[in-house]
Amino acid sequence: MPFLTTNPALARALAERDYNDPTPVQRAVLAPEAAGRDLLVSAQTGSGKTVAYGLAAAETLLGTEERFGPAGAPQALVVAPTRELALQVQREFAWLYAATGARIISCVGGMDPRQEQRLLNQGAHIVVGTPGRLRDHLERGRLDISALRVVVLDEADEMLDLGFREDLEFILDATPPERRSLLFSATMPRGIAALAKRYQRDALRIEVASAEGGHADIEYRTIRIAPTEMEHAVVNLLRFYDTPSAIVFCNTREAVRHLHATLQERQFSAVALSGELSQSERNHALQALRDGRARVCVATDVAARGIDLPNLGLVIHADLPNDAESLQHRSGRTGRAGRKGVSVLLVPPFRRRRVEDLMRGLGIAPEWSGPPTVEEIRKLDHERMLRDPLLTEVPNEEDLAAGQTLLAAHAAEHLAAALVRLYRAGLPAPEEVADPGEPRHVRDRPAQRGFEGPGAGSTWFRLNVGRRNNADPKWLLPLICRRGNVTRKDIGVIRIFDEETAFEVGAAALDRFSKAVRKSEGADVVIELLPGGAPAGRPERAPRAKEPRWNKPQDERRHEERRHEAPAPGWTPLDRPAPDRPASDRPAPERPFREKPFRDKPANEKPAHPKPFREKNFGDRSVQERAPQDRSVAERPVRGKPAFDKPAQGKEAYAKPAYRKAAQDKPPYDKPAHGKPVHEKPYAPKPGGKAGAGHPPSRSRTERFDDKPAGKKPRRP
Repeated sequence: MPFLTTNPALARALAERDYNDPTPVQRAVLAPEAAGRDLLVSAQTGSGKTVAYGLAAAETLLGTEERFGPAGAPQALVVAPTRELALQVQREFAWLYAATGARIISCVGGMDPRQEQRLLNQGAHIVVGTPGRLRDHLERGRLDISALRVVVLDEADEMLDLGFREDLEFILDATPPERRSLLFSATMPRGIAALAKRYQRDALRIEVASAEGGHADIEYRTIRIAPTEMEHAVVNLLRFYDTPSAIVFCNTREAVRHLHATLQERQFSAVALSGELSQSERNHALQALRDGRARVCVATDVAARGIDLPNLGLVIHADLPNDAESLQHRSGRTGRAGRKGVSVLLVPPFRRRRVEDLMRGLGIAPEWSGPPTVEEIRKLDHERMLRDPLLTEVPNEEDLAAGQTLLAAHAAEHLAAALVRLYRAGLPAPEEVADPGEPRHVRDRPAQRGFEGPGAGSTWFRLNVGRRNNADPKWLLPLICRRGNVTRKDIGVIRIFDEETAFEVGAAALDRFSKAVRKSEGADVVIELLPGGAPAGRPERAPRAKEPRWNKPQDERRHEERRHEAPAPGWTPLDRPAPDRPASDRPAPERPFREKPFRDKPANEKPAHPKPFREKNFGDRSVQERAPQDRSVAERPVRGKPAFDKPAQGKEAYAKPAYRKAAQDKPPYDKPAHGKPVHEKPYAPKPGGKAGAGHPPSRSRTERFDDKPAGKKPRRP
């Protein structure tokens, strides 16, 4: 079935790429009722959304024309959440609009903004970028969107999750109001609906969901692993599936660095992709995967959105995703455009229930199994070797002559063994990985649902820590489970002594525990077999039952001595609240009022009149009472003066006194005859004081008094 597009240039480009049957989302945006309208589309990742909004925008930009006019101000703007997705959209548009003469420019973070400015000044038809860089170009006046006709928001939900709401609103407010807006999102949360209601006009809602519930072309598998064997399990999975390219997802950048170095040591051609890398390094990593120079990409969730890699057949979740949406977007890197793919989750025993709930919420029934073994990988290597092109292709005369020479010198079996060694030398060696087995809540055998306890085939082990090392089961039990690759249900009694700690392991987990402990030799906390079985020590006492507090005779006598509180007839101390007796079983005694001496009325009876309440009146500083019955207090004479009994004063009373009026009349700047200004202060010091040169030095007051005649008394200044 040919595509429904009316543009012949785009139809030829799709035919060259073997796009013969449109996907549901592409068919929906090209329907007659969607022509020229704003669209609000929600579809799963990998459903062909990039080509869909490329074709929808072409209806507005080109119509039936085959080529664009001269490049000037951009006519279409595509906003993507991540740099990789924006660059991928640019590549998709490059082949889709190749025959139309479209000039497509990308503006993403991490690239040279001056180079982008030069490209924008030369003119463009379509601009693709990230929200932050596009807003920066708009604020600096480098991007002219006055002629914009189409705006596309790709992965709008992800942009809101990443905190780009303000940037999106700034960009949309700057666009012309008559432009057409296309909003594409994998999910439709409340924020997307509010954004569409504000910036779209009469939008057509299109919701495309697969009948199979999401990724019908993806096979989900869950692999049971030990917590300490994650790296070995990743190596075996890469060797087992042997796909042209694969992605391994981790949750942190440190985990990406560590796993990337581990795979490179195992002879894997691997690249890393995380937020700490520069944009140039990230582009080189993705290009190496597209060119086939690298086959494994170790990445964080920065690569989980929108990235389309050719021949990507395997996705490994080395670290479990945080939620179901992250799982869907990670797995959506494979199984795209009708191709099959595998998504594998590595699940330690203590994460089993979380993964089951995650899969149940998505409606996925995964296949549980252990990690691939060395024997299974070797068997597949033999099958792949027989299908290798070196053996299936017809040799030429030169190769036949060299082969006959080798057969004359060596036996055929010897040459075949050498060929196998050469083939294996180019492959990473598989690892020995143990299967932790099904947890006890999954097993069907009733005898293995719980710990059998002492004497039922259990084995005792010991640790080299005790009470003197602050040993506590709170941290000992997780340590034992992590070192021994078991769950807490496999551990029985734990006995802590002064110098060591003894614990027992169930018979079902004994072999797995012993192998894991041997691999962890050399640690500070040593786990070893306890000879002689159960340790000899003081047996544990059974907990003593607590008696109710009021059952003791001492408390009964103490209560009877309270003469001021007479108990009701038939009341006993057992009627008081007790921890093991509910209040509904106790009769409610009727107690009389407690009589106090020197009082004529009961103690719990309210007084006849309320207590007088003092209230201040700030007008005359008097103290009045609100109790009308107490006239002696209310008619008390007022003490002190009123607060406001002074006569009002005029404004002249608050005026500042005149100070050196003669100096104030003198202007601060006097110009002498020669024209140079003399900067004098309004209150200049008198001559003889602390003036500059040309004035007599100032003298202290003691020196001035000493100059007076001796017979005269000096006058105080």
